[in-house]
Amino acid sequence: MPKNPIVLANFHCRTSGRWAILGVAVPGAKPLLPHNTSCYGGHVTFQVGDKVIYPNHGLGIVERIEEKTILGTTCGFFHLRIVSNDTTVLVPVANVDGVGLRKAITDEEVDRLFSLLSDGKIDNHQNWKGRFKDNSDKMRTGSIYDMADVLKNLTFLSKSKSLSFREKRMLDRAKALIISEISEVIREKALAVEERVNQALEKCFVVKARNVARTASRAKIAKPVKAAVTVVAAAAPRRPAARAS
Repeated sequence: MPKNPIVLANFHCRTSGRWAILGVAVPGAKPLLPHNTSCYGGHVTFQVGDKVIYPNHGLGIVERIEEKTILGTTCGFFHLRIVSNDTTVLVPVANVDGVGLRKAITDEEVDRLFSLLSDGKIDNHQNWKGRFKDNSDKMRTGSIYDMADVLKNLTFLSKSKSLSFREKRMLDRAKALIISEISEVIREKALAVEERVNQALEKCFVVKARNVARTASRAKIAKPVKAAVTVVAAAAPRRPAARAS
């Protein structure tokens, strides 16, 4: 087994009026563009050396842009090296939007992400099937903000009940992907970033508990006031009818 096996991402390639869905790597690649140029993938432009995020795989580096001929059809590919496991992934240029490939977030977006992680807004989805589907859909988008929602929701849930194996794995995956991207962007060690993420989550749960307590307190105050108004209205004496002169 090679140290960095090549994985060809599923893609659609138009050939002879039909769509071929391919999932195997074919040798014999040749450069499509010089290393100092860029290539358009959907609505996103990537250059060699760019740091990008591949959904559910994490941070990757665009090492080169190349073309491959498969089943008689030539298609362009981004050649990515996934940092976490040194795996090479080939992403079709024409399907960048479809697979959710995106550039890594900026320093400013890191601040926004930590604000989101600590805002106290948590989706309490009680139905396991619906919750798992919603969280799976969010993980597939590749958006770090969607992954932050998954991280908040499942971490909060894990404090009150045991997660299923699949949800526990999703929670661990979301946390690892978020930490690795932030660590690369702000150039801090993963352990330091993890500590900041944990602190943001704890703040989130404190804010959540405070909001719940405030809502409950308001409900208790509102009920007696409404009851008092009802009692006064019922006890009010009727005014005697006016006598005819």
